[in-house]
Amino acid sequence: MTPEESARERTLGAVYAFGAYFLWGFIPLYFISLVPSGPWEVVAWRVVFSLVVCALLLTVTRTWPKLLAILRNRRLVVWTIVAGLLVYVNWQVFLIGSLTGHVVEGSLGYFINPILTVLLGVLVLHEKMRPTQWVAIGISALAIVVIIVGYGSFPWIALTLAVSFGLYGLVKKQIGPSVDAVSGLTLESLWLMPLAIVQLIAVAATTGITLGQAGTTHTILLLLAGIVTATPLLLFAAAARRASLVTIGMLQFVGPIMQFLTGVFLLHEPMPVERWVGFGLVWVALIVLMTDSIVHARRTRRAAVDIAPVT
Repeated sequence: MTPEESARERTLGAVYAFGAYFLWGFIPLYFISLVPSGPWEVVAWRVVFSLVVCALLLTVTRTWPKLLAILRNRRLVVWTIVAGLLVYVNWQVFLIGSLTGHVVEGSLGYFINPILTVLLGVLVLHEKMRPTQWVAIGISALAIVVIIVGYGSFPWIALTLAVSFGLYGLVKKQIGPSVDAVSGLTLESLWLMPLAIVQLIAVAATTGITLGQAGTTHTILLLLAGIVTATPLLLFAAAARRASLVTIGMLQFVGPIMQFLTGVFLLHEPMPVERWVGFGLVWVALIVLMTDSIVHARRTRRAAVDIAPVT
């Protein structure tokens, strides 16, 4: 791949990542509209309908051979299983948060996630981290302490979302171009089908299945869970194969900003002073991180121009 092609791929990856996070920013409102469906039922249907959507995409694009080739590679199969389990944890916790009045805390998890993503890039992929980035991580750690001590509540939803999605992005990076977006999501959904079936059986035996029982509009919205789930995940998978973890981390502020605004101004979730202070520290860390990224990118381009041969 030529340098021009490599740069074009990285740019395309950034565009895909922005699209994924933009769509994720709206998603709490969609899930809230699914009441009276509970989080366990919704996640189960997400798995089922995502698999249906992916199967249709594989059929239309005639890419079933790619999927079969992946299944013959034990390493890739293991990675897709890990990715599936991580995305399951993320989905379930996110749904619990969205449907129990914790959209703001969910947004905190995705505010923390860019910083965690950069840290994972350093610790696991051995990407170099500059002093300013360490400062941003330190400020984020302080923000979590402030929220725990001042607000008197451990932000388990936020931290679980941050860790699960950060690791999911790392796994996607490890898989790389060996697994295309559609095949990857197909396998992730396939491995989760046993869990989805067990959850639907449990829901049916306790609160009862709501699909088809709460009106036409509710039924249609629930049936769309596969498309709503698959679209941003496919965009994210395409982004993870092209863009660096640092770039992906920088763009992740789009979704949580939209989720935060939704929780505070549309759903009127409480925001005591302690929580504002904690969020403020996280935002300062993100500003430090983004500023450092911009400055470093400019220096890199300037250095590349200085060493370019004169013809």
